[in-house]
Amino acid sequence: MGISSDASVIIGFLLLIVYFIGFGYLTLIWQLASVVSVLEETRGIKAMAKSKELLKGNMWVATIIYFRLNVLAALLQFGFQQLVVSGRSFSVAERVAYGVICLLLLLKLILFGLVIQTVLYFVCKSHHHENIDKSELSDHLEVYLMGGYMPLSSKDVQFEKV
Repeated sequence: MGISSDASVIIGFLLLIVYFIGFGYLTLIWQLASVVSVLEETRGIKAMAKSKELLKGNMWVATIIYFRLNVLAALLQFGFQQLVVSGRSFSVAERVAYGVICLLLLLKLILFGLVIQTVLYFVCKSHHHENIDKSELSDHLEVYLMGGYMPLSSKDVQFEKV
């Protein structure tokens, strides 16, 4: 009974390690695919395939960046848990102040992560010697800016008659 339970614990631990490696790999591809879908005309599965190709050769760099950002997020969550949720020795005003500080730090971390993903995209493109046409990129991104706003027509609105 002791040998089979030890073997099942080892097998379970190995499966857990494989799961986390696969989860991290898919998350890296997914995050870079979100940048690819914004900066290029590629969407969906094609964006995922493009991000997988871009990450070749830079996987360790992307993994280290992803790991560090997640460690910072975990530390921030731990600090929030200790200061705001379990902060029994603090007054309500102090807990609210700590909550606002944690929220602002989380927002900065998210924005920093998005910038890092975009920089990683350009680093991967230059690593693979792909051309980055700045004028084409500017034209493509103009849709997201004020100049590219197009009002909706009546056929674009769903549930119009509901």
